[in-house]
Amino acid sequence: MIVVTGAAGFIGSCLVGYLNLKGYTNLILVDDFSRQDKEPNLEGKLFIEKIDRGLFFEWLNDHQPQVSFFFHIGARTDTTEFNYAIHQELNVEYSQKVWNYCTIHNVPLVYASSAATYGDGELGYDDNHELPFSLQPLNAYGISKNEFDKWVLHEECHPPFWAGLKFFNVYGPNEYHKGRMASVIWHSFNQIREQGLVKLFRSHRPDYQDGRQLRDFIYVKDVIRVCFWLMENKPESGLYNLGTGTARTFEDLVKATFAGINKAAVIEFIDMPLDIRDKYQYFTEANMDKLRKAGYNEPFYSLEEGVDDYVRNYLVENKYF
Repeated sequence: MIVVTGAAGFIGSCLVGYLNLKGYTNLILVDDFSRQDKEPNLEGKLFIEKIDRGLFFEWLNDHQPQVSFFFHIGARTDTTEFNYAIHQELNVEYSQKVWNYCTIHNVPLVYASSAATYGDGELGYDDNHELPFSLQPLNAYGISKNEFDKWVLHEECHPPFWAGLKFFNVYGPNEYHKGRMASVIWHSFNQIREQGLVKLFRSHRPDYQDGRQLRDFIYVKDVIRVCFWLMENKPESGLYNLGTGTARTFEDLVKATFAGINKAAVIEFIDMPLDIRDKYQYFTEANMDKLRKAGYNEPFYSLEEGVDDYVRNYLVENKYF
């Protein structure tokens, strides 16, 4: 059996769908299943059990399933949630329980870390095991993810294989429920449909022009392929960046979104909200050497390829993966 936490969410539900495509239906899905807006993410997908995250460890103790692999994708991902106690409970303490279960029961583990751990990027974006102890993330979410990474690196006992994936800016289908935290592509598509234009944050730094803030955008289809490859190949355990390795501007992203619906780009710039202005990353770019050296040699979608597939085959049709 394969466990997927965060299974009703964006990346988790896409991973469940991909595992189904690869012939895996012996899945145990874990999440907070009370949100009705997440239900379409799992429609038509095959699995054995759906278990509320609050009851999961009790269920494991009662049923003693033979788990062969564990994908811990679930987390509190809201970067505008400033109550650290919430992140501590879900992103650190819950993850520690997952780690301890996998260690005790000899279960390989892939868990979701984040590029938010890198803060303003002053120290670079290298996924070595020394850097987390020097990083200063810009928000509570990033702090919690880095705290768990540091805890993992200090642990003497560990699962037979583990990988902490530092997700960069992931976009793609099944993020309809995310609201404010959905990708810029999702927001752009809806703004184009409703207003005929896209509003982007104005730069509040003199070294970046408006719309030229840079991020490493990665299509969710690449993310789930890497997750599956790690399950099948189990290279050296450790932290791994997961981006494309190429930073692109928000202006590029929006132009690709307009191209996906065959329209000329119309962009308007607005001030960034004060509550995130001093916590905003102006540049992210994953160093992908470690994953490549581990043996993953598949090409990543370019920004234009990924956005075009997302817009034409999912957003326009309101379809799910």
